[in-house]
Amino acid sequence: MSSSDQLQRVIFDEADIRSVLAGLEQSYQQAIAKHNYPALINVLLGEMMAAVSLLSATLKFDGRLLLQAQSNNQVKVLMAECNHQRDLRAIARFDGELPEQAGFCELLQGGQLVITIEPDQGKRYQGVVPLEGKRLSDCLEAYFNLSEQLPTQIHLAADEQRAAGFLLQVMPAKGDSMADWEHFSCLGATLSDAELLQLDNETIIHRLFHEEKCRLYDPESLQFKCDCSRKRTADALRSMTQEELEEIVREEGSIDVSCQFCNEVYHFDLADIAMMFSDSANIEGSDKLH
Repeated sequence: MSSSDQLQRVIFDEADIRSVLAGLEQSYQQAIAKHNYPALINVLLGEMMAAVSLLSATLKFDGRLLLQAQSNNQVKVLMAECNHQRDLRAIARFDGELPEQAGFCELLQGGQLVITIEPDQGKRYQGVVPLEGKRLSDCLEAYFNLSEQLPTQIHLAADEQRAAGFLLQVMPAKGDSMADWEHFSCLGATLSDAELLQLDNETIIHRLFHEEKCRLYDPESLQFKCDCSRKRTADALRSMTQEELEEIVREEGSIDVSCQFCNEVYHFDLADIAMMFSDSANIEGSDKLH
């Protein structure tokens, strides 16, 4: 998969249709390496990461997009997020031993899929759809068809080493887009998981749409990166009073806060707590990201 860790847009010159391809390899492996998830969860998180990468291509502003599937069943949460800089991270929460094989919607039966858009400037937007169908792709297609009224086709695949996604969608433009859609969606439906995981973007587009005129835009790099930091962790701790935090330190020896996404642990002692509430609060290493 030569198009690994890349997001690439495709525009068709003679149709009101657009496409996006996402391939993840190192970024995917780094995300799941931070945890000891079973194979089934790794695969599902790979699909989530590929999906949120595709959806991030629709962002026209600085911010982040979060994709979260949640239920009251054995699998509680599957979550992935991507920002405008194409930084990715993902996490899962589940109880007990999982089956070796099970479908996305089967594991989260009765749950919901939440799509959250958080612009750096402006209002937060959230869309919710029920988890219906068999795969995550079914739920996302339903979201676009119903909420955005944009006919959409999505393919997602992951195998613990690689994850990939393909989006085909009608553009909100003048013209006979629905006639185009019937033609393009039939071609897109022939894409297999193996092709999506193993072939580069140019080969995929050529195999599917070799009779169509199209333009592949320059690819954008995708990477695993967690935006947690010592400063942000300290800011969160300030929701408690200085006295409450100092009492915890006296009882436990220190306050240790672990990031759920990357497992980085931040330690705070009495001196740190005092600095947090001083007029010149500046915890050492506060600006460091990893």
